[in-house]
Amino acid sequence: MIRRILFALAATASIPAIVGPQPAHAQTASAPAATIQTGRISVQVIGKGSPVILIPGLSSPRAVWDGVAPELARGHSVYLVQVNGFGGEDPRGNLQPGILDGIVADLHALIGERKLAGVPVVGHSMGGLVALMLARAHPGDAGKLLIVDALPFVGSAFFPGSTVASVTPQAGAMRAQMAGMYGKPVPAGVAASIAATNALKPLSREKVAAWVGAADMRVAGQAMYEDLTTDLRPDLAKIATPITVLAPWTAERGEAQVLAFYKSEYAGAPGVTIEGVGDSGHFIMLDQPEAFGAALAAFLAK
Repeated sequence: MIRRILFALAATASIPAIVGPQPAHAQTASAPAATIQTGRISVQVIGKGSPVILIPGLSSPRAVWDGVAPELARGHSVYLVQVNGFGGEDPRGNLQPGILDGIVADLHALIGERKLAGVPVVGHSMGGLVALMLARAHPGDAGKLLIVDALPFVGSAFFPGSTVASVTPQAGAMRAQMAGMYGKPVPAGVAASIAATNALKPLSREKVAAWVGAADMRVAGQAMYEDLTTDLRPDLAKIATPITVLAPWTAERGEAQVLAFYKSEYAGAPGVTIEGVGDSGHFIMLDQPEAFGAALAAFLAK
């Protein structure tokens, strides 16, 4: 889960990239129908039918959804988001601060232009935080949220009882370390360490390790800083959008312990359901693709 990611990154001596993954130019289905480019994101649209928006996490390309996107496209118009600067793409406007707010603004504009109000939104990790921010800022945009291992304040996973003020100095130091890596290859050992804290299965780890090096470290550092210094817990009561949260657990951290923690963090949300996924790391869609696919199908069928 997220706590292991942050601790591992802090311990890797230099490069905290808190979440992982995705290669550049991933094709998630045959022949994407369209690509929409904005200052903060690009969006590939595949399939036909009722819409759904999928948002990957920190440093993650849209290919994180490769395991589910083709099937989804059989009955949905699937909007596959990618943050500019991730997946080896041009960072565009994301070299400036305000990345998360900018993503929310660009998604809001997209939803308005495409008449997608009430669309289901799926977000992994930082993408889950963005989904929550969207529901808070624009209540009519998302009809329901599927949050894949994300918290309203990730600092709680880093240090129990922490606040934005207490994590800001460390977040700033991590941002500087990551930005200092720009233009240099991520050491293989560091990528492998990050992958090992994000995923359990060998193939999952291979993908995550490959994706870590594809992100622009300047963008990843700033996005990570904004993620760590955003606390939505005081605003959860204002989010009426139904929320389903998928929380991974392992033998090391059992289901009861994990679910209790997530329930406490989402306690202010009026319409939240927490569901555990066993034998999985942070990248549930990689470690447990069948369980994730079933959870996604059940979410969309609600």
